[in-house]
Amino acid sequence: MGLLHWEDRYSVGNAAVDHEHRELVELVNRLYDEATSQGSKDAVLNFFGDLFKAISAHFALEERFMRERGYDQLTQHKNDHERLLDEIRDIMEDFEASDRFDEGLLAQRLDAWFSRHFETHDARLHNALGTHPG
Repeated sequence: MGLLHWEDRYSVGNAAVDHEHRELVELVNRLYDEATSQGSKDAVLNFFGDLFKAISAHFALEERFMRERGYDQLTQHKNDHERLLDEIRDIMEDFEASDRFDEGLLAQRLDAWFSRHFETHDARLHNALGTHPG
């Protein structure tokens, strides 16, 4: 079923960015499914690594589009990207260090991480990036 579900309100109106957002939703869901299906710790950590790489690449794409379009909140958005990457590192390190897996806590942290950024920073991108086919 998945932890996260794509919603139209997550769209920023740029095909390339929206496509990557959908892929990130799928990666988060695959990570959560692996973690909750008694997958090996190594497999889950590999998913975390894949997610971290995909998110880093996605943030670089978003930031490039923002720079190209003279987005006036680029610095704040980029700072939030750095904070989000730190949070993903923290979640990954906590998972790696734990002896007991708390799937509720993982779900809460991943959902909060993803939704909060979309509802705040990415929602503002619609006016700046919208109407561009990407």
